[in-house]
Amino acid sequence: MSQTSIERLREYLAQLPPQAQALLMREFERALERGQDTAVATLVLEQLRKIVRKSEADEAPPPRTDDLSRLLFQILEPFLVEAGAPVRVGQIRRSSLHPIWQWLGRDGAPDKISEFEAALARMAASDNAGQVEALTLKLQAVAADAIFELTGPGGGDKSRALARVGPPNVIEDLYSIGAVLAVREALGTLNEKLPRFLRAFGDPQIASVTAALNIPVLQTPQMLPFALSVVVQRMTAPWQIIRLAIKIAASDDEIRVAATPYGVAVTMALHDLSRVAANLRMDIKRGHFETVADNLKTLHDGVRGLRTELDLRNDSAWGKQLTSIRADISNALQSEIDSVPGRVRRILRQRPEKDIPPGARIDTTEVEETVALIDFVATCRNYASELAINEVTLRTYSDLQQYVERSTEQAVQSLRGADHKVRAYRQQQVQAAIRFCQVLFGDDYASLMSRAAENAATGERKSTRAS
Repeated sequence: MSQTSIERLREYLAQLPPQAQALLMREFERALERGQDTAVATLVLEQLRKIVRKSEADEAPPPRTDDLSRLLFQILEPFLVEAGAPVRVGQIRRSSLHPIWQWLGRDGAPDKISEFEAALARMAASDNAGQVEALTLKLQAVAADAIFELTGPGGGDKSRALARVGPPNVIEDLYSIGAVLAVREALGTLNEKLPRFLRAFGDPQIASVTAALNIPVLQTPQMLPFALSVVVQRMTAPWQIIRLAIKIAASDDEIRVAATPYGVAVTMALHDLSRVAANLRMDIKRGHFETVADNLKTLHDGVRGLRTELDLRNDSAWGKQLTSIRADISNALQSEIDSVPGRVRRILRQRPEKDIPPGARIDTTEVEETVALIDFVATCRNYASELAINEVTLRTYSDLQQYVERSTEQAVQSLRGADHKVRAYRQQQVQAAIRFCQVLFGDDYASLMSRAAENAATGERKSTRAS
């Protein structure tokens, strides 16, 4: 963006009321957190912050309440899930934060929140990171105490007070949020002890992680799933978290594993595989195949890992859940795989010239979608056996190879004697066939057929001129 455009943007933003500026900053900060429109959000936020800083220097208004809530809840970021996503143990809904913050300011600890806001306002000018960190720790301790006072044992009926916090799903997250805030320092210690990345998770890594987790306040039934969630986020293959449970149980028998506190790791791994399967189904349904290969690999490795490293019974809760995941994946993949040959035939079918209307064309978008689907079938071959789609995948891929090879040769031959009225359509069929060949047989074969098509078209034109 040019300097003049930036100046115009700054002038426009400066004319907005402070409330509108604050709202814009909030929305663009959330967009950055979600990874959306990062270039635009960064540019606008930069200009907004310059305007707000200048305004603060001139008028010294109180800081935005959002600043304080963000400081309070920053420790929760690794555990937050977006609206609509299923929540497992060790996770918290992001949508629960706002009503809980409102409750703290209204009923939970209103006097303390006001004090912290005033303290943050005094710190704004000095921008002292150490003071802000100390303020954050005090704020988190106050919030944890207020939550435990509401949710803990005590006299009287607390249902009405809980109802003032928010709907049932917010109440469900309330105690977890308090528990995480209460052990914030232990979680910080765990973060420091863990390796940044866990590309492998063999015995040395398991021993290291087990030692890092050996913090008493993180070993409670409430906090262990959150501690394990921190570990999972460092792992290249998250399903391998089950190895911690197997090591603690000193057995791969699911009954002995489930009897240990670390058995929750298996529940977490199954839930996360189920979520990946749901994402895969949604991507297929929408025709988004960019991440299908990664999701298929994750599912294949996870399903195989749980089946081979754990002695699961078919009639147990874990066994039934894993069977259900495999069935869901198989059904989603099989229906899509079955549809691919029909799409290929619709594009490559050699119709008589009299059945091809003048100006007929092949939709290039449909061709590229079909290319993506053929590549999808090819990718499924690598993971077919573990995902219960072996037979349909191998049959479909073999049928596609035979049909595309035969149809490409026919399409090339059709160029030799094609009437000029349908030549453009025949050429488009050849181009589509070559794109399909590229996926099924590789670049060398596709180049060979491309040269054959050029020779067929050139030879026909030469013979026409000669006559």
